[in-house]
Amino acid sequence: MEAGWSSSTPIDVASGQDHDRATLAWCLPVGLLTSCWLGWINGALTALAFLVGGLWLSPDLDVRSTALRRWGVLGGIWWPYRRLLQHRSLLSHGPLIGMTLRLAWLSALMLLSWTATASLLFPAIPTPSQAWPDLLTTLREHPRTWIGVLVGLESSVWLHLILDGDPLPAEWSKPWRRHRRR
Repeated sequence: MEAGWSSSTPIDVASGQDHDRATLAWCLPVGLLTSCWLGWINGALTALAFLVGGLWLSPDLDVRSTALRRWGVLGGIWWPYRRLLQHRSLLSHGPLIGMTLRLAWLSALMLLSWTATASLLFPAIPTPSQAWPDLLTTLREHPRTWIGVLVGLESSVWLHLILDGDPLPAEWSKPWRRHRRR
């Protein structure tokens, strides 16, 4: 069976358990490999980000899945994401863009919660606008850490896509396949 992403094509994809086992098996090798490049602490953070990306920020958050169930009562925060994105589309499963959208959605919710908490409940907590300079300083002073975290998150997505049988969304691969000579 050909692996593809269109809903009309029957495809063999990995189960949630397969994705979980692969994530657990590959987090250490990814962390060790990254530690050769970024140092052992950042390699450990890469492995941790790989676990978080594969187990909690999976491309399958757009459907009822093990990853969604892991969020427990907070799983409801993914409801708009699930309603707006088609499963296995470029926006949910696409390399780079899928994780970027999930992180942007989660960041927006965290920012909203932080703003409400800081301004309404605990005025002593700095607001996001007050903390922004400190965040920028942290990004400037520790770029290897941020690179490691981003590599861990994105490599977990690639593992997911490879296990599903096609690392490129149909929206990317169809034009190339149409023009290929047989």
